[in-house]
Amino acid sequence: MSESPENPQQPHVPRAVTPGTQASFGTYGGRPVSFVRRGTRLQGRRQAAWEEHAERWAVDVPRHVANTSVHPDYTFDAEAEFGRKAPLIVEIGSGLGDAVCHAAEQNPDTDFLAVEVYTPGLANTIIKINSRGLKNVRVVEANAPEVLATMLPAGSVSELWVFFPDPWHKSRHHKRRLIQPEFADLAARALQPGGLWRIATDWSNYAVHVRDVLAGSNDFENLHTGERRGPESPLTQVWQSGVESVVGGAPVREGRAPVSTEHTGPNEGIDETGGWAPRFEGRIRTSFEAKAHEAGRLIFDLCYRRR
Repeated sequence: MSESPENPQQPHVPRAVTPGTQASFGTYGGRPVSFVRRGTRLQGRRQAAWEEHAERWAVDVPRHVANTSVHPDYTFDAEAEFGRKAPLIVEIGSGLGDAVCHAAEQNPDTDFLAVEVYTPGLANTIIKINSRGLKNVRVVEANAPEVLATMLPAGSVSELWVFFPDPWHKSRHHKRRLIQPEFADLAARALQPGGLWRIATDWSNYAVHVRDVLAGSNDFENLHTGERRGPESPLTQVWQSGVESVVGGAPVREGRAPVSTEHTGPNEGIDETGGWAPRFEGRIRTSFEAKAHEAGRLIFDLCYRRR
């Protein structure tokens, strides 16, 4: 059948994506993503908070290829947004906002940007911002790699926080883990020289993955190289206790058999590398972290400086 001149069929031309962003290495269009957007519906207090306060506390970014994307032409102006010039801390995966709001309350001279794709979590964060009278927190519903690649000016972030990212346990899913060499490059772009990247996870396999990724980066130095190794290493303690092999994502209930995770990674007996940071005192223990402790898992902290 020939095409009608009034309605010619135009070839599909995909919109360009920002080089180096998550979209460029497979975020959208049915391709793998490094996050799971678990829900967007708002109800009750969350809906009311979003309708009343999102215009004030949520950064309204122009979209590009999806409803969590950031148009590459958009740049976040922190000084204009907060009405002052101050250090900027960015938390990737801010969840319900417990950590970022506690930190903002304790550090009024620092500004905070909470990056999250889970809309109810952002609404919860807005509720906390209002109830505590905070002025130094903003939230943005956005894909983190795009935030680091184009939204934030290069060298504008004093600290980057990634606490308890999705571990993507199965080997075939490791490519979906947020912290990869490409993400480290984007983090280095956004952080100012001397800026800190703080990371925490409650799974040893992910902790080793992060340590390996950052060891291969020329942009970062581990502030605790060689520390907490051997018997003092939390990795050694996990291997020797076998806790991760018998404790799943939830605490073991009395009278029930523990569930094996089978995702502890190679057991080398003794961790001779170390490099683990002491617990970051600025991170409040959230309900999520409390569940990890209740389940018997250990927390791995890492801290890197942007060269």
